[in-house]
Amino acid sequence: MAAIYMTEEGYKKLMEELNRLEGIERPAISKQIAEARDKGDLSENAEYDAAKEAQGMLEMRISQLKNTIANARMIDSSKLNTTNVQIMNKVKIRNIATKQEMTYTIVSESEANLKEHKLSVTTPIAKGLLGKKVGDKVEVTVPNGKIEFEIIEIAI
Repeated sequence: MAAIYMTEEGYKKLMEELNRLEGIERPAISKQIAEARDKGDLSENAEYDAAKEAQGMLEMRISQLKNTIANARMIDSSKLNTTNVQIMNKVKIRNIATKQEMTYTIVSESEANLKEHKLSVTTPIAKGLLGKKVGDKVEVTVPNGKIEFEIIEIAI
């Protein structure tokens, strides 16, 4: 798997989630399974089936987190620049057709959050912006067609 670039804050959030899942959620599900098992016939025990399914989902999430953390590479914000768009830059863009302006921070996939205007580096818009400079116009293909943006500002 390729390196996953993220901020120290994003890394800490993943570690906190992993610790909570392993330290609190996993023992709680094990207890639910044991209690359901004690109720007898497992072939018709909905509680047991639900607890086993929850355990499977939990273990899958723990595995995903461990994989992401193992491949994480911290980004040193002191080495970022604003010459061209790169991960961790805050980019102000204008939709050329609608004149609407938006500002997004380009982040790793695990840190993406549209409510916070954090755009995953793997999205079509971010891919179109990477490497470009202020004043550049980029055409991005999105699910409902093509959109042309102009880069107005690049900040850290």
